[in-house]
Amino acid sequence: MQTTSPNNFWKNDTSFWFKNLNSSDKGLSQNDAEKILSNSDNHKKVESRIKKDIKLFLGQFKSPLMLLLIGAVILSAFLGDTSDVFIILFIVLSTGLLSFFQERNAGRVVEKLQSLVSLKSTVLRDSKSQEIKSSDIVVGDVLVFKAGDMIPADCLLIEANELNANEASLTGESFPVRKEIGALDEKTELSKRINCVWEGTNIVSGNAKALVIQTGKDSIFGSIAQSATNKVETTFEKGIKDFGFFLMKITLVLSIVILIINLINHKSVIESALFALALAVGMAPELLPAITTIAMSAGAKRMLEKKVVVKKLASIQNLGEVNLLCTDKTGTITEGAIKVSGLVNGFGKESDFVKQLAYLNATFETGYSNPIDDALKQLKIDVINNPKKIGEIPYDFIRKCLSIAVKTDKENLLITKGAFTQIIGICTKIKRDDESVESIDSHKAELEKRYQQFGMDGLRAIGICYKNVEDKTISKEDESEMIFAGFLLLQDPIKDGIVDTISELNKLQVGLKIITGDNKNVAQSIAIKIGISNPKILTGAEVFNTSAEALQQIVSQTHIFAEVEPQQKERIILALRKSYTVAYIGDGINDVSAINAADVGISVENAVDVAREAADFVLMEKNLMVLVDGIKEGRKTFANTLKYIFINTGSTFGNMFSVAIASLLLPFLPMLPKQILLMNFITDFPYLTVASDNVDHEQLDKPGKWDLKFIRNYMVIFGIHSSVFDLITFLTLLYVFKVKESAFQTGWFIESILTELFILFIIRTHKNFFKSRPGKYLFILSFLGLAITIGLPYSPFANNIGLTPLPFVNLSAMLLIVVVYIITADLLKVWFFKKYHSA
Repeated sequence: MQTTSPNNFWKNDTSFWFKNLNSSDKGLSQNDAEKILSNSDNHKKVESRIKKDIKLFLGQFKSPLMLLLIGAVILSAFLGDTSDVFIILFIVLSTGLLSFFQERNAGRVVEKLQSLVSLKSTVLRDSKSQEIKSSDIVVGDVLVFKAGDMIPADCLLIEANELNANEASLTGESFPVRKEIGALDEKTELSKRINCVWEGTNIVSGNAKALVIQTGKDSIFGSIAQSATNKVETTFEKGIKDFGFFLMKITLVLSIVILIINLINHKSVIESALFALALAVGMAPELLPAITTIAMSAGAKRMLEKKVVVKKLASIQNLGEVNLLCTDKTGTITEGAIKVSGLVNGFGKESDFVKQLAYLNATFETGYSNPIDDALKQLKIDVINNPKKIGEIPYDFIRKCLSIAVKTDKENLLITKGAFTQIIGICTKIKRDDESVESIDSHKAELEKRYQQFGMDGLRAIGICYKNVEDKTISKEDESEMIFAGFLLLQDPIKDGIVDTISELNKLQVGLKIITGDNKNVAQSIAIKIGISNPKILTGAEVFNTSAEALQQIVSQTHIFAEVEPQQKERIILALRKSYTVAYIGDGINDVSAINAADVGISVENAVDVAREAADFVLMEKNLMVLVDGIKEGRKTFANTLKYIFINTGSTFGNMFSVAIASLLLPFLPMLPKQILLMNFITDFPYLTVASDNVDHEQLDKPGKWDLKFIRNYMVIFGIHSSVFDLITFLTLLYVFKVKESAFQTGWFIESILTELFILFIIRTHKNFFKSRPGKYLFILSFLGLAITIGLPYSPFANNIGLTPLPFVNLSAMLLIVVVYIITADLLKVWFFKKYHSA
């Protein structure tokens, strides 16, 4: 049981904390860990399904307009006017239930997605290593870390081997911090507590074992997270929110003016208030948040079927805007399954000695798994002299090499492999064909030439060297005065069908640029194989020597960025973003800054923790064709969300505006409050199916863009068009047929609903509406709404909702007005999109 406050835990060593937490270097038992977890008030409790559903259902009625409407209905009941109370409450409740079921389904999709990409950590339980959800880690657990791992809790180091951590999320310091075991003064500042690793940071290189001291809100990261939020609004989210507020302001002003004028005209206070509130509810874009959530979750569900996991729901809209994809070549352009093409000495001849060195270096490596070592481990080799590992210096992106120290029956060897430039830089000698060793100086030019030729042949060449060492702990300083042994020649074949995939991206108006650490000759060979006849290649050295302004111009013309340093990837992405909406795919530690810098960050299922955590999307397969499908789904979601906005700003807004104006000119209300709400309810059914509607290929072939000016133009033109037909309806009913109150309300009720239903079919496509096939559910529910609307005045309960059967002539006139509305709206739509649509 913990008896000492962990606030300054870095001042004590691990033996103190093992005793204090009833733990050991072998970790907790599974039973003890489960008890600690169940008794902890510091872990996020899972809310019951029923509680979540109740909260969501009540949330459907939390808008101020809805609460005011319910309050006014209840008030009218107390004042004795009960005729409309149950009808209005039934409509309100039904609308809420409709939205609730849709949002609940959307929420469950999101929960499933989150569970697929939840972070996991390696922990010792019952002295055995196992992988568990990071959220299940408890104080006293012993964690095992390797390069690329996210730190899930504040920990004290038990063991550390060349450990470097990125603590920028806490300290703002971009350079990795070297970590070592020990005890420190309790006043040591955060950035200098080298014996600790912190939640929210990540391992850049090396490996370690650490004891968990603080979790959840008790950790430094947890306490910061409680007082701040890092949620960043996407362009689309901000646009939707601003537009919602814009419509809401118009709605409220109009409703208040209507209420005041109706009261001045001595109309019933309760009826005037109910009318104004019902009008506000009908005009307000109350379904906008639900539609966007449903559309995005439906898109996320479809994307999951295409093997794309959406981590951040709002990013689906951003994916639809992407017009440039940046990626490394490994696993996307190429198979990602490295094949060993040759193991040669410095003079280009096959060498068993080089084969032995490569096999031992790969076999004893304990950092993060990588395809090069996986390939080398498959070599068929007779290991000689009983080698045993005595030390390791893990790979990092500064040294660009990995060293393993082995003890054999004959000697102790330090074996280092890595990037050719770095390897040749630490070698002073070279091993000859006859096993003798001599100075490397006279051979460097020849080695460089051979290295370049390997690249032109499409082979990735890695250098390997060695030297004898003493039986002691090794460090980076030992990587010097080494003997060059030879080259590891690796091949990563081009993926089948990659040329077709790139063609599909081009059809979607999405360009492709490759950013790789490989040398420019390998990159050029790859470019030619994928159909780029005269590839423009920019190297990392050239990027370094180019100003920010010049780089913005050069990057647009470049096909491949080669020999790129990890920190340069971010600079390239930021330069590209000046001209494009950029998606970046990465799976390594060196990709994290680029993933964060891109408009859309993408990682893969087997990527390191820190890359998956930074990404907006996770691909279950590292396959560009999967992403082609994802981009289409993003555009589909974008298009379907815009459909609702167009409907709401066109016919719905126009109809409600006309009803509001008519109420000022007529001696009676043009529509009763319950009729307005019923109209809203009937049209909500097909509107909610917009999220799953079909989208024309023409709309998928271009990136979508949020354009508020375009929407405002639509609102003005189609709002006027809708109001003109409302005016025709108004004049026809009042002056041609000279109808009374109930017949007038019935005629306008039918015309308003039918125009709102048909505008959905018209605006869902940029073509003539009869040339585009709507979604199945949208068609069925719209047809059902049409039948209900025409049948309601003739139903037994028509009187209860203020409707009356219309004579055949009157109904025919209303239907004729709707037919003319459909024809003119469709022609106007085609003209509008040709004239104004720039995306």
